[in-house]
Amino acid sequence: MRLPRSAPGWTMAVFGLLAAVLGAVGLVSPAAQLSLLGLAAPGGRGSGDHTPAFVTASSTAALNMGVYYVLAALADWRAFFRWTVPFRLLTCAVFTVAVIGGRAPAAFIGVAVWEGLGALATGAALRYERRADADAR
Repeated sequence: MRLPRSAPGWTMAVFGLLAAVLGAVGLVSPAAQLSLLGLAAPGGRGSGDHTPAFVTASSTAALNMGVYYVLAALADWRAFFRWTVPFRLLTCAVFTVAVIGGRAPAAFIGVAVWEGLGALATGAALRYERRADADAR
């Protein structure tokens, strides 16, 4: 079995695995996914209710993202790791603003924190390794 070869790779692999699992949960049990996000699963669909479509789309995106994060971790693709840090911080900011602005339930702060802490962990691991490499020279 192949494992990540670096600390940044491990941060990416853990994030990716969690994203893939949560995406799969949303595809298998949309109601469970909605519950995790602090949203009530509608008892019946009214006209214009596209909740299942949005849960399917976001769950598919999470599953796919999780898989490519894990593959990037296994390939130790450092450039990809670096690219994710600012965009994951952006996601953290967007979800935080959505909660503050009332566009998302308070439970979405968990998503923001997950993205933000994951980005900081990856960024810190990349920085630590860069400094260690510089000191070794």
